[in-house]
Amino acid sequence: MKIKELPAEARPREKLMLLGASSLKNYELLACVLGKGTVKEDVLSLSKRIIEQYGNSLFLQNFKVKDLQELFEIGFVQACQITAMVELSKRLFKEKSANQFLKPQDVFEYCKNMQFLKKEHLRGLFLDVKNKLLRDELISIGTVDKTLSHPREIFRPALEVSAVSFILVHNHPSGDPTPSVEDIEFTKRIKQLSEIMEIDFLDHIIIGDNTFVSLKELLKF
Repeated sequence: MKIKELPAEARPREKLMLLGASSLKNYELLACVLGKGTVKEDVLSLSKRIIEQYGNSLFLQNFKVKDLQELFEIGFVQACQITAMVELSKRLFKEKSANQFLKPQDVFEYCKNMQFLKKEHLRGLFLDVKNKLLRDELISIGTVDKTLSHPREIFRPALEVSAVSFILVHNHPSGDPTPSVEDIEFTKRIKQLSEIMEIDFLDHIIIGDNTFVSLKELLKF
């Protein structure tokens, strides 16, 4: 259903005007920012999909405009709007994440929405001395069964935020989190490099359909 077909009180902007911003759900607020949807999707459906996939973590990641265009299948203007909104929120409120990762289950709970992604995504969670989140970075987007990343793309954000440690997370769109040979070799390589860089590589989590695998537990590193 298109926005114009909704009752006035159900339209995000009209609802905001009548009841105030606090009455709107997160996806309705995002719909107000975006203004319109795409050829395939109305603005409410688009906004709801974005919030469902990334939720609050959307505001902790350093997305580039082109990443958002590909990730959410949106246009240049809308990707710019989201990028600007996220950056403005960070600058105004200077919020520091309270997320703390002490065990693999913590990482899964934080990243479990990745199970719905249609392509493999590699994310880096960069942490302070208490394992609290400093930055959540989308490192690369791959295909349905492979994601590629150069080690420098992993260690660059770690150095930028002076991270003490980091965790890698990627999803398997198939739903099966069993690591491939490439996953294992990649993890071993990053572990070796992390020791050289003196930045602790705490784990590599693979997200599947309501389940996950910890490569730290599997490889005993």
